[in-house]
Amino acid sequence: MAAEVSIDAISLSLFASRVSAICEEMGAVLARSALSPNIRDRLDYSCALFDGNGDLVAQATHIPVHLGSMAYAMRGLAGKITWRQGDVMILNDPFAGGTHLPDVTLIAALVQDNQLLGFAVSRAHYADIGSAAPGSMPVSNSLEQEGVLIEPQLLYQAGEYQPQVLAPLLQAVGDQSRVGADLEAQLSACRTGCRSLLVLISSAGQAVFEQRLAALNDYAERLARVLIRSIPDGEYRFNDVLDGDGFEQQDVRIQVKVSVRDDSLTADFAGTDRQVPGNINCPLSVTAAAVYYVIRCLLPDYTPNCAGVLRALRLTAPPGSLVHAQGPAAVAAGNVETSMRIVDVLCGALQPALPEVIPAASQGTMNNLAMGGEWRQAGQLARWSYYETLAGGCGASSEHAGRSAVHSHMTNTLNTPVEVLESEYPLRIRRYAIRYGSGGQGKHPGGDGIVREYDFLHPTTVSIISERRRHPAWGIGSGTAGQPGSNRLNNECLPAKLSCQVNAGDTLSIATPGGGAWSDN
Repeated sequence: MAAEVSIDAISLSLFASRVSAICEEMGAVLARSALSPNIRDRLDYSCALFDGNGDLVAQATHIPVHLGSMAYAMRGLAGKITWRQGDVMILNDPFAGGTHLPDVTLIAALVQDNQLLGFAVSRAHYADIGSAAPGSMPVSNSLEQEGVLIEPQLLYQAGEYQPQVLAPLLQAVGDQSRVGADLEAQLSACRTGCRSLLVLISSAGQAVFEQRLAALNDYAERLARVLIRSIPDGEYRFNDVLDGDGFEQQDVRIQVKVSVRDDSLTADFAGTDRQVPGNINCPLSVTAAAVYYVIRCLLPDYTPNCAGVLRALRLTAPPGSLVHAQGPAAVAAGNVETSMRIVDVLCGALQPALPEVIPAASQGTMNNLAMGGEWRQAGQLARWSYYETLAGGCGASSEHAGRSAVHSHMTNTLNTPVEVLESEYPLRIRRYAIRYGSGGQGKHPGGDGIVREYDFLHPTTVSIISERRRHPAWGIGSGTAGQPGSNRLNNECLPAKLSCQVNAGDTLSIATPGGGAWSDN
């Protein structure tokens, strides 16, 4: 048995920085290798490292909904098979470790001398996953409509490529070369992570590496429990609603009870509505990601992003509810919209316990816009698919006003630059501006949303999945709510969720919600 090594604060900090840096390196490789604007420009991807048991070692500062769901599901995936060097698993199944079908995950095993040392994982959002609608974010009522389902399976088996695994996806997408290139970029990121992790393990020795990782997890757990002890013991409740599921207009309720006892915290979603026909249903892994995100935001910046943080948290949700959907429910929007509302209800519950810390509600939606069709390029007819999310206003806090025109909470992506969008697709941006005055009013005002207007140069199929069109982002105290968002086609009001055909010359305008304001009671 290896002798215990002394792990001081400096060496532990250096170790935490090194494993995090590997994840950032993976992300840089992915962004610079991918072809799709959604990955290359919007940075809609995430990278992380896990140990041989599937416990989180480190993650980059990428997409919260990706990373938290990976951390929740990876232990089960790690135990599915006996891993060999060169094995790479692929999946997008929301009920077997994924989030929604456009998020494709690659898991590369690091095996040395027949011993599993860990995993490098990348997850990226594909604008074309073979959905019934261009952009692969349809207003759907079945999982089948949302694209090609990839159950967890080996894309590379002991280093040997398995072409039959990708065949259904490549047959269903419009641009096989782009999808193939993006998958290669993800694979390169994973291989980079494995190489760098092996260097780190080899330089320290496996026993020392494991001791440092154990110390890092213990440290992260202590920080999490110190935070929870700062919250007064008790039960804190809150509920909020979604603007329908795209098929029925009635509100859909999410309810949470947060129980704090000493240094443990439980989030219980009993009382949340049952899963619905539309695609706002949420796999439990995505719900877990939202819970982890809220707690991580309350922790100090120097807290390691590892499995230790999760030990003090517990999550319960009724099976078959909106936030613990059972397959084969439609889930495309659960990942992007319901996750945002889960954050809102958790913050709403904790606000009375931490009144100087919890901010007002941010825009509460990712304003998903998916589109595509056929158009002629260089004399050839080509299919195109495009997807983006839009920024909005952040909620104000006791210390400052909410930020304007930013992505918040469960998304951490960028906008697609106008130049990229117009050069890649048959679109023109008529207007892209801050929606001044859309934030709530109070001592500290909420952040403003944006307005983005699209002119279509060719007939196009458009899907919009948005929220906070009926119910605005709430304020705190006497601070008012932000203004709801709106969707308009040729100045005619559209519902929050729809798919439609537009013609050349049509103009689509998306006005995103403002954040809530903060004021003294």
